[in-house]
This record gives sequence, C-alpha cells and structure tokens, in this order.
Amino acid sequence: MFLDTKRAKEIFQSPDVISVLYQGSPVWIQNVKEDNTAEVTYLGDNTNLQVPINLLEESNPLKWID
Repeated sequence: MFLDTKRAKEIFQSPDVISVLYQGSPVWIQNVKEDNTAEVTYLGDNTNLQVPINLLEESNPLKWID
C-alpha cells in the first residue's frame, strides 16, 4: 500500500516500528514535509534523501478483520 501524507505522518509519529519501503528498499522516515515529500534514511547504508510521499510503500500493513 503506497502512502499518503496522513499515513506518513502517523508512521513518523508512531512509537512502533512500521516497515516502509522506497523503491523496494527499507527506509526510516525522518521527517514529513508540507510539500508532500518525506526525508528518509536507507536502513542499509544510512543514506539520506528526500522523496515524494506517494512513492513510499508500507510493507505488510496490518489489516483489521471484522
């Protein structure tokens, strides 16, 4: 599931560890900006970059079963 700004902010503010991918690689959201971009860090090599939020993907999001 690709992220929108609201969900990116929720993940950024969450005390939980939530898996997020950018182009298939795991990243950590460092900041969510008002221009619909996020500052992220690749978990493998600590490279920082700014990316469009709609290109971030939540990996294995929890789904509620009613």
